[in-house]
Amino acid sequence: MSLEKLGWEHQALLQGRLKTAGLSFSEYSFPNLYLFREVHDYHVLTVPEGVFISGRAYDGRRFLMPTEKIREEKAAAALGLLKDGEYLFPVPEEGLSVFKGKNVSTGFSDDDSDYVYTVEKLSAYKGQKLHGQKNLLNQFLSRYMPEARPLTQYLMNDALGILDVWQEDVGEEKATTDYFPCREALERYDELVLCGGIYYVEGEPAGFVIGEEIRADMFALHFAKGKRKFKGLYQYMYNHFAKILPKQYAFLNFEQDLGKLALRIAKSSYDPDRVLKKYRVSSSMK
Repeated sequence: MSLEKLGWEHQALLQGRLKTAGLSFSEYSFPNLYLFREVHDYHVLTVPEGVFISGRAYDGRRFLMPTEKIREEKAAAALGLLKDGEYLFPVPEEGLSVFKGKNVSTGFSDDDSDYVYTVEKLSAYKGQKLHGQKNLLNQFLSRYMPEARPLTQYLMNDALGILDVWQEDVGEEKATTDYFPCREALERYDELVLCGGIYYVEGEPAGFVIGEEIRADMFALHFAKGKRKFKGLYQYMYNHFAKILPKQYAFLNFEQDLGKLALRIAKSSYDPDRVLKKYRVSSSMK
């Protein structure tokens, strides 16, 4: 058994395992785990039963994240690794069946759920439910002449400047937002094999998006930052990025809202096609 603080040296161990798991959750990404390693106090637990990520949720409780799908024959062993108060997380709804007949408690928090949209929906904003987003996009395009570019090292200073303005617009302490993980994503962009776009308005750096493939047909947006003064910018960035994504991607994952009302309203306003529930499974015997 070994328990090590998650670091860069675990990339080779984790990256392939997380991809092979084939899950749609935003946590199943080495860049995501690495960038939020301090926020969640991530450690890598290696035991005969497999490799797990030990972490701390936003509510302070600790959890174990399997790095592969739990099979029925390994369910009891996985539960046996839990200490008092801990739970397995995130478990997909379809994965709960492996715990049938065992003494477990299951539940989920809406704060953890990922918002998933079809690429087709975001590239068109069709229908009454997206009428507001379409209007904001049209207003933005009627007011400005935006320019979209791939985010590369050559433009990274522009992205860092956007991030600083975004932080000022938010009006919170950096430690209470995802400023530091996002900044590190920009600084280690190529090493983390991230992909994104940067957007200019009348020549001024205005916004950017960063993400990666988390499943063969799904792309996750880990970060989207824009200057508040450009009304409709986010609607434009999401719409444009959806249009230029390779055709293999049918879905965009916007990740969770963390229980923040503003984020919940914003993500719900794009009419998600699925809200992925992440179940917590704990042993009733402990």
